[in-house]
Amino acid sequence: MSRSCPMLDAHTAYADLDPAELTLRDRLAVDRTVLANERTLLAHVRTALGLLGAGGALLYVGDSAVLVGVALVLLLLAPLALGAGVSRFVAVRRRLRPLLGR
Repeated sequence: MSRSCPMLDAHTAYADLDPAELTLRDRLAVDRTVLANERTLLAHVRTALGLLGAGGALLYVGDSAVLVGVALVLLLLAPLALGAGVSRFVAVRRRLRPLLGR
Protein backbone atom coordinates (compact mmCIF):
# COMPACT_ATOMS: atom_id res chain seq x y z
CA MET A 1 0.00 0.00 0.00
CA SER A 2 1.43 3.38 -0.97
CA ARG A 3 1.18 6.55 1.02
CA SER A 4 -1.12 9.20 -0.36
CA CYS A 5 0.72 12.16 1.14
CA PRO A 6 2.39 14.23 -1.61
CA MET A 7 4.97 15.55 0.89
CA LEU A 8 6.45 12.05 1.20
CA ASP A 9 6.63 11.24 -2.52
CA ALA A 10 10.06 11.10 -4.15
CA HIS A 11 9.28 13.88 -6.64
CA THR A 12 6.88 16.69 -5.86
CA ALA A 13 6.33 20.22 -7.03
CA TYR A 14 8.48 21.33 -4.09
CA ALA A 15 11.57 19.79 -5.67
CA ASP A 16 11.35 22.23 -8.59
CA LEU A 17 11.12 25.38 -6.47
CA ASP A 18 14.06 27.71 -6.08
CA PRO A 19 14.05 29.21 -2.55
CA ALA A 20 15.47 32.47 -3.91
CA GLU A 21 12.39 32.95 -6.11
CA LEU A 22 9.81 32.58 -3.34
CA THR A 23 7.47 35.51 -2.84
CA LEU A 24 6.29 36.74 0.54
CA ARG A 25 3.07 34.76 0.09
CA ASP A 26 5.12 31.60 -0.58
CA ARG A 27 7.32 32.16 2.46
CA LEU A 28 4.28 32.69 4.68
CA ALA A 29 2.76 29.48 3.29
CA VAL A 30 5.94 27.60 4.19
CA ASP A 31 5.80 29.09 7.70
CA ARG A 32 2.18 27.96 8.06
CA THR A 33 3.15 24.48 6.91
CA VAL A 34 5.97 24.33 9.46
CA LEU A 35 3.58 25.39 12.23
CA ALA A 36 1.00 22.83 11.08
CA ASN A 37 3.69 20.14 11.15
CA GLU A 38 4.60 21.07 14.73
CA ARG A 39 0.93 21.14 15.72
CA THR A 40 0.44 17.67 14.25
CA LEU A 41 3.43 16.36 16.20
CA LEU A 42 1.95 17.78 19.40
CA ALA A 43 -1.36 16.06 18.60
CA HIS A 44 0.47 12.74 18.33
CA VAL A 45 2.22 13.41 21.65
CA ARG A 46 -1.14 14.26 23.25
CA THR A 47 -2.65 11.05 21.88
CA ALA A 48 0.26 8.98 23.18
CA LEU A 49 -0.05 10.56 26.63
CA GLY A 50 -3.79 9.92 26.62
CA LEU A 51 -3.23 6.27 25.73
CA LEU A 52 -0.65 5.98 28.52
CA GLY A 53 -3.00 7.60 31.02
CA ALA A 54 -5.97 5.46 30.04
CA GLY A 55 -3.86 2.31 30.09
CA GLY A 56 -2.40 3.17 33.47
CA ALA A 57 -5.82 3.95 34.92
CA LEU A 58 -7.24 0.67 33.65
CA LEU A 59 -4.28 -1.21 35.09
CA TYR A 60 -4.81 0.52 38.43
CA VAL A 61 -8.51 -0.33 38.66
CA GLY A 62 -8.43 -3.47 36.53
CA ASP A 63 -9.79 -6.35 38.54
CA SER A 64 -10.53 -8.58 35.57
CA ALA A 65 -8.37 -10.11 32.87
CA VAL A 66 -10.29 -8.21 30.19
CA LEU A 67 -9.52 -4.81 31.73
CA VAL A 68 -5.87 -5.72 32.19
CA GLY A 69 -5.73 -6.90 28.57
CA VAL A 70 -7.25 -3.66 27.29
CA ALA A 71 -4.86 -1.68 29.49
CA LEU A 72 -1.86 -3.51 28.06
CA VAL A 73 -3.06 -2.89 24.51
CA LEU A 74 -3.41 0.83 25.25
CA LEU A 75 0.04 0.93 26.83
CA LEU A 76 1.53 -0.77 23.77
CA LEU A 77 -0.24 1.61 21.38
CA ALA A 78 1.17 4.72 23.08
CA PRO A 79 4.77 4.39 21.83
CA LEU A 80 3.47 3.44 18.38
CA ALA A 81 1.42 6.64 18.21
CA LEU A 82 4.40 8.68 19.35
CA GLY A 83 6.72 6.95 16.89
CA ALA A 84 4.32 7.56 14.01
CA GLY A 85 4.10 11.23 14.92
CA VAL A 86 7.85 11.72 15.19
CA SER A 87 8.44 9.83 11.95
CA ARG A 88 5.91 11.97 10.11
CA PHE A 89 7.30 15.18 11.62
CA VAL A 90 10.86 14.36 10.55
CA ALA A 91 9.81 13.35 7.03
CA VAL A 92 7.86 16.56 6.43
CA ARG A 93 10.61 18.69 7.96
CA ARG A 94 13.19 17.13 5.63
CA ARG A 95 10.99 17.92 2.63
CA LEU A 96 10.60 21.54 3.76
CA ARG A 97 14.24 22.15 4.70
CA PRO A 98 15.31 23.33 1.20
CA LEU A 99 12.51 25.90 1.21
CA LEU A 100 13.56 27.19 4.62
CA GLY A 101 17.13 27.81 3.53
CA ARG A 102 18.56 25.54 6.25
